[in-house]
Amino acid sequence: MNAPITDKYWRNSARLPLSELVQTLGIGFAHRAADYDSRDRFAAENFAEMKVAGLLAAGVPAELGGGGASYVEVADMLRSLGRHCGGTALALAMHTHPLMAAVWRWQTEKAPVDGLLKRVAAEDLMLLSTGGNDWLNGSGTAEKTEGGYLFSGRKRFVSGCEAGDLLMTMALDGDTVLHAGIPMKSEGVRIEPTWQTLGMRASGSHDVILDRVLVPDAAIAVRRPAGQWHPFFHLVTMIAFPLIYSVYRGVAESLREEALALAGRRRTEGDTQLLAGRMETAFAAAAAAHGQMVACAAAGKPGEATSAQIMTLKRVMTDNLLTMAGAALDVAGGSAFYRTSRAERLFRDLQAARYHPFTALPQERLAGRLALGLDADGKAA
Repeated sequence: MNAPITDKYWRNSARLPLSELVQTLGIGFAHRAADYDSRDRFAAENFAEMKVAGLLAAGVPAELGGGGASYVEVADMLRSLGRHCGGTALALAMHTHPLMAAVWRWQTEKAPVDGLLKRVAAEDLMLLSTGGNDWLNGSGTAEKTEGGYLFSGRKRFVSGCEAGDLLMTMALDGDTVLHAGIPMKSEGVRIEPTWQTLGMRASGSHDVILDRVLVPDAAIAVRRPAGQWHPFFHLVTMIAFPLIYSVYRGVAESLREEALALAGRRRTEGDTQLLAGRMETAFAAAAAAHGQMVACAAAGKPGEATSAQIMTLKRVMTDNLLTMAGAALDVAGGSAFYRTSRAERLFRDLQAARYHPFTALPQERLAGRLALGLDADGKAA
């Protein structure tokens, strides 16, 4: 039996590699997953363990006090965790992608974000993201006041908000979107428990309400035109989606294994073999698309072409994940229809893959614009 994790994995006397640590923690995560799902509970215990082990700072460079894991290693961490508890892994991905964007900026642009990265490592700081719901248009209002702005609005799908420390969000000052990090303990910030959903229940993706929250001028990190592509969002697209979809790949891997196990004696039947082949084909396409997404992000060249490529691959992956999920239930048979079946929960968790931006029509519009020689906003290049 492995010794309990009592300190950051890169300092712990056991000196567990990151991949082995994830497997060790994952045993407990898998054991709790059904309870989180059945009771609409956030995976609080899992996040407490991950903080102790250092997973929140796995991608922080070693010279800044973190684990020094590469982008590819972080993606694999999320995939592995997704195999054990999809909701836990998804909430962690929503912390990890703004973190890894900051790492990219520090390593590539020498941006002054080392203070944030050091805090994540030293304080087990957990970042929260609202970009998936806000996206290019932004949401909420930013009212100018002395020394800063008053942010107000409802931020939906804030995964992990019960354990989070810093809300990476945005608000509109007229036609300009302002980005800032807001401490969750700020006056005017509250969580409204709304996360009663088909799947990914352990992610605890409740609404966060901002009621005239004071954001100092110095905290405004980005100013951009609303509704238009901006270099910041090209970076977010490149970094975020391969990490987020690592989670869904992990969930799909577990569903595939569960379906094959449930097929049992029917595996000698021709129809079952055809259904299994359909599942395998869709899974292979999804995994290949994800592998290309991670490779594209690891190359580190944000821009219109990269954003279009990432979004197209995400669409290919999503379509095949959903095809694979349906085929998996057919392979598993009627037993997968019961709530007591692990396959039923994994199927529901995979459905969340369809809701991350860009969804189908905006993705096709972006791909079409670039193919026609226009820019990402539809203007002649």
